[in-house]
Amino acid sequence: MEKRLEGKVALITGGTSGIGAGTVERLCAEGARVIFTGSNQAAAEQVCAATGAEFVRHDVTDAAAWDGLMAHILGKYGRLDLAFANAGTESGDGSIESITIEGWNHVMGVNLTGVMLTVQHAMRAMAKNPEGATGSIVVNSSMNAHRAMGNFVAYSVSKAAVIALVKASAVHAGNQKYKIRVNAVLPGVVETAMIVNLIDKSGDPAATRAAYESLSPMGRMASVDEVAGMVAWLASDEARFCSGSEFTMDGASTAGMNGV
Repeated sequence: MEKRLEGKVALITGGTSGIGAGTVERLCAEGARVIFTGSNQAAAEQVCAATGAEFVRHDVTDAAAWDGLMAHILGKYGRLDLAFANAGTESGDGSIESITIEGWNHVMGVNLTGVMLTVQHAMRAMAKNPEGATGSIVVNSSMNAHRAMGNFVAYSVSKAAVIALVKASAVHAGNQKYKIRVNAVLPGVVETAMIVNLIDKSGDPAATRAAYESLSPMGRMASVDEVAGMVAWLASDEARFCSGSEFTMDGASTAGMNGV
């Protein structure tokens, strides 16, 4: 694989499984030195053993812990070139009638406030890079930012809100004359281990898989590596004029509809 990211330092939140773990693997393969965060120590050890990346146990919602994490990265690696705000949750979600305030606050805390803190602290760290303010920040949104789910109201709202966060942050970086880019990726259904497990444990795995795949006109789910590949591209110099943009990866799920 081409070493497009040789010499770059990357931070990935929520990197112990799914898209996060896949992106750790992809960025390491492309030459980056990767630090990833999360709470699952056992899963993190497996990712470290497979990739050589460094794991730091960290909660994205803990505002007081961010200074320490960034001080560690800058102290050990001397720079930060990529931040992938990937940590997210659906736990405690529901419909507008059923969701509790505790569930709402939990989802928003991880999916919105946690992303804001990631973008904020990453930009501050990138502004200290030896050659000046340079870098790429990528936020993991979702196709549900534009195609909201009635039974996952907080998740849908949070994924829409982070797109505004991306755009505001990109404009700010430009106003400051930073060469720091901020973009969002909006995946559709991705065939992660969690999704495969849900399919396998359903009453009818074939029907459940068909239901997931039917959400896209292309008739399949995205692979983890396809999403990781987009993040790697956005981290590279090939995407140096992309900022404030939404990169939808949903197989045309949100593109439109057929006429009657």
